[in-house]
Amino acid sequence: MGKKKSSAPPESHLVLPPHPARPTPTLAPIVDTHTHLTIFDFVRALYPPAAVRAIVDVWCDPAENGLWRELADSALEEADRRDKWGGVEYWFVMGVHPHEAKNYTDDVERAILEAMAHPRCVGWGEMGLDYHYDNSPRDLQQEVFIRQLKHAVRLGKPLTIHTREAEEDTERILKEHVPTDHKVHIHCYTDSPKWAERMLAHFPNLYIGITGVITYASNLNTAEVVRRLAAASLRTDAALRILLETDAPFMVPATLYPSLPTLKGRLPLSHSAMIPWTAQFVADVANEHAWTRGEPPYNALRVLREGEANAKAVYGV
Repeated sequence: MGKKKSSAPPESHLVLPPHPARPTPTLAPIVDTHTHLTIFDFVRALYPPAAVRAIVDVWCDPAENGLWRELADSALEEADRRDKWGGVEYWFVMGVHPHEAKNYTDDVERAILEAMAHPRCVGWGEMGLDYHYDNSPRDLQQEVFIRQLKHAVRLGKPLTIHTREAEEDTERILKEHVPTDHKVHIHCYTDSPKWAERMLAHFPNLYIGITGVITYASNLNTAEVVRRLAAASLRTDAALRILLETDAPFMVPATLYPSLPTLKGRLPLSHSAMIPWTAQFVADVANEHAWTRGEPPYNALRVLREGEANAKAVYGV
């Protein structure tokens, strides 16, 4: 019996053309504030040509001590960042995902606290509540979430929050345990626009994480959040309170495929160089109700630049 041919497209398709609005990538460098895809060869090959300036690697399994430390230590010296990472700045956060709350122990907590002291660690997460899958009991999710929040606040670490279908409990816990001026990143936002407005109003240093999922026809919430943010931002002449991210290797932007006319099928993974396609979609959505005459105020370059500035404000990267 013959071997079944793979339906995955060739890896060459992961090398992307310049985005039409960004023909010179260095005009607007990319900062990916949430990725799980960090491999030396992969980063060196794909990210420098696309002007990916920095990535925030997210560790949800502190038990993988050897690997996280190897990567973090490899980014300590400028020469190593140049040789091993192709000049891309490597940073990381660590926490226990709500799916794994059932596996949280004192030993796990000690491992995270050890990681928090590393010079390349810029936050605690991702952590939070996930009532969509309920992979851990909800009461335990809440207990582990609070426990991590208390440590992160004590250490002054920015928060990377995962929340899905748990608005009421996430809001209650954050407001009870986190100072209003703390830095908060609601990662891969898909919840209601009204909830985003309440959280943004209460926490002035809270930012909404935007991934390629905003481009999916099945997701209307994230686009509406951006519309409201744009209207508010233009009234005050302020930047959009968003952070650009991939959650790689998940969620390839749907708007990427027209730029790959020779591709047959779908790409097997996303990566940081895809962020300009997400930024363009954000700009298009932001312009829908944000202007009435003249040139539209938003474009991909502006969104990328504001995303980069916001990453600096939240994570210092």
